[in-house]
Amino acid sequence: MAKNKGISLKPLGDKVIVEIIEEPQQTASGIILPDSAKEKSQRGKILAVGSGKLLDNGTRVPLELKVGDTVLFAKYGGTEVAIDGKDLMIMSERDIHAIVS
Repeated sequence: MAKNKGISLKPLGDKVIVEIIEEPQQTASGIILPDSAKEKSQRGKILAVGSGKLLDNGTRVPLELKVGDTVLFAKYGGTEVAIDGKDLMIMSERDIHAIVS
């Protein structure tokens, strides 16, 4: 469960809550790009995971992800929310492409 100053989020089913990791963007020559020229980050840290996907036969498939994993996710996947100044994403496990180790 992701907790922030009185607000807690618990994802349902195959959903996860990801805190977006903002990375400084600069050119090869070292020029730092302004916010308007930056690309949306596709990297984040898992804050909470749901209980897993429920299949038609009633069994639940647990998620491969766990709290604390750093992941790469789809550029336009999920729902963006801002809570207490943190940029969070609520997304399905299928929108996550890889775990960064």
